[in-house]
Amino acid sequence: MHNKRLQYTVRVSEPNPRLATMMLEQFGGADGELAAAMRYFTQGLGEDDAGRKDLLLDIATEELSHLEVIGSIIAMLNKGVKAQLAEGAMEEAELYRSIGASGVSAKEALLFGGGPALIDSAGVPWTAAYVDSRSEPTADLRSNIAAESRAKIVYERLINVTDDPGIKEALGFLMTREIAHQKSFEKALYAIEDNFPSGKLPGISKFANIYVNTSQGEGDANGPWNVGEQWDRIDDLSLTMPIDGGDGTARVVLSLGDEAKLAKLAARTTSDPTCNPVTGVDLGAGPGAGRTTDEDMGGADDIHEAPAIAEANAPK
Repeated sequence: MHNKRLQYTVRVSEPNPRLATMMLEQFGGADGELAAAMRYFTQGLGEDDAGRKDLLLDIATEELSHLEVIGSIIAMLNKGVKAQLAEGAMEEAELYRSIGASGVSAKEALLFGGGPALIDSAGVPWTAAYVDSRSEPTADLRSNIAAESRAKIVYERLINVTDDPGIKEALGFLMTREIAHQKSFEKALYAIEDNFPSGKLPGISKFANIYVNTSQGEGDANGPWNVGEQWDRIDDLSLTMPIDGGDGTARVVLSLGDEAKLAKLAARTTSDPTCNPVTGVDLGAGPGAGRTTDEDMGGADDIHEAPAIAEANAPK
C-alpha cells in the first residue's frame, strides 16, 4: 500500500535546476535509492533465513520511500524549468540560454521535461547492473554495508553544495537513515557464526596468512595489515614466482591430433629473429617518427648489426 504522505517533509525554498541535476545521483545513480531498493528486495526474495528476509524487505521498502523523497526534491527544484519548457514562457534564445546556464542536461530538459528521471547526474540511465547481489548472505551483507557507506558520503556532499535549509534537513534525514541501515546490516552479518570468509569452502591454509610486499621502495609502510603474528610476510619477490613450489609454467593435456595441429600452427606462424624487414612504418616515416630500419639505422641488413651501427652514428 502507498501512503500519500512522504516519510520526511520536503520544503524547497526556490527552484534550482542545477542542484536538481546533482540530486539525480541519488535517484537513478549507482549508489542511489532505487539501486538500494532493488538490491535489498531481490536479496530478500531469495533469502531463506526468516530474520534476514524480514530485514531486507523492510529496508528495501523504506528505500522506495527515500526514492520518493529525493524524487520530490528534484521535482520541486525543477518546477521553474518545467513551466518554461511546457508553456514556452520565454523567447527561444532565452530558453536556450537558460537551459545551458542552469546546468540541466538536454536529456533532462527536453526528454524528461524537468521531471525526475531514472538517470544519474551525468544523464546515464539506471541499470540493473548496479545490483551486485550474489545470493550468499555473508557476501551480500558486506556489499550492503559498503553501499550504505557510499550513499552516506554522496548525501554528505550534496548537503555541502546547497544552502537551502529545507533541502539540507531532508538530505540530513536520508543520510542518517543510511547510517541506521548500515548498523542493521552489520548486526545481521555478525549474527552469522563463522561469517568469514564468505561461502562454504575454506581457504588454503598455507596461502591464507601470506602478505606479499609487491610495491617496494620509498613509501613502504608497515601496520597490522602487513606485519605481526597474523602474517607471513614476503619481501623477497623471487619467493612468490611461483609460490606453490611448482615450475610456474602452464600446460594442458591434449589429444595427439590437437598436438599435431598446434605444432603445424606454431611452425606456420613462427617469427625469424634474424630478419629486420622494412615495413610500412619505415616507408612512410616523417619527422618525429624516431629511428627507422632503412634510414636511421644505416640500412642494416641484419638486426644484430643495428646496435653497433647506432653506437657508431651516435654524437660524440
